Amino acid sequence: MTRLGAYLRLMRPANIVTAIADIMMGFAASGMLLSRPFWEGGLNAGTLQPLGWLVLSTIGLYGGGVVFNDVFDAELDRVERPERPIPSGRASVSGAATLGAILLAVGVLAAWQVSGLSALIALAVAFLSLLYDWKGKHQNILGPINMGSCRGGNLLLGVSAVPAAVEELWFIAFIPIVYIAAITMISRGEVHGGNIAALKGAVLMYALVFGGIISLALLPEFNLWYSLPFLLLFAYLIFPPLFRAMPTKEPKLIIKAVKAGILALIVMNASMAAGFAGWQYGLLVLLLLPISIYIAQRFAVT
Repeated sequence: MTRLGAYLRLMRPANIVTAIADIMMGFAASGMLLSRPFWEGGLNAGTLQPLGWLVLSTIGLYGGGVVFNDVFDAELDRVERPERPIPSGRASVSGAATLGAILLAVGVLAAWQVSGLSALIALAVAFLSLLYDWKGKHQNILGPINMGSCRGGNLLLGVSAVPAAVEELWFIAFIPIVYIAAITMISRGEVHGGNIAALKGAVLMYALVFGGIISLALLPEFNLWYSLPFLLLFAYLIFPPLFRAMPTKEPKLIIKAVKAGILALIVMNASMAAGFAGWQYGLLVLLLLPISIYIAQRFAVT
């Protein structure tokens, strides 16, 4: 691995693609595409500009957050994961910290180009990500909630393309919060083996996520029938790896369950995006999945 490749690995590029899916879903929920669907010219200069800034923002925020995760874990990784860029010597702690700070700053500044509210949400996401890297990951209950809140804030960042929509749809942030909290619970056993209670809890939380998405049908602008095919694919991707990991609690199977959960974020977002903006837009979001899978074959997801 080259030095540049090491720093790219710190950013977990496959995961960044899933964060872009958050933005695209939130963008659909904001109502930016309701007056004219994207396939009829809805993605024009007027809509692409704020979407582009928000995508750049999430690249910076997510990339910076996960880089700092390795900065704070440098000493632990020397023991448990010596192949990681910092303990292997291919990246330095100071270099990684500088990269992380630049990425977070880019994330906030890019969001500022859309609105003051977008910048505030981006700043909150940056703070929450650093809090998780520093202290949150060591908390059994608050840690998963902390990590989930980063994703919930990222989704609202997409919604902030129309600032007034954040006040109306703030509650949809709870869907990724619960989902990411479940993945975080599972991931804590990826080195030494999973906790069966945590794995069972993750199944319950996954079920809550499905219930939350289905309940969006109560909104007049959400079409559940467009969402349903994506939801079935979502279930197919996340449940089998988790069920395979539960009886054995083997670290390799835990890692596969975590990886499946992270990549399936795109499908979860596609299911909601389809409900808000049509199945065609859902397919557009879903196209991020093969891109993320391709990148995941070359860069670590966890």
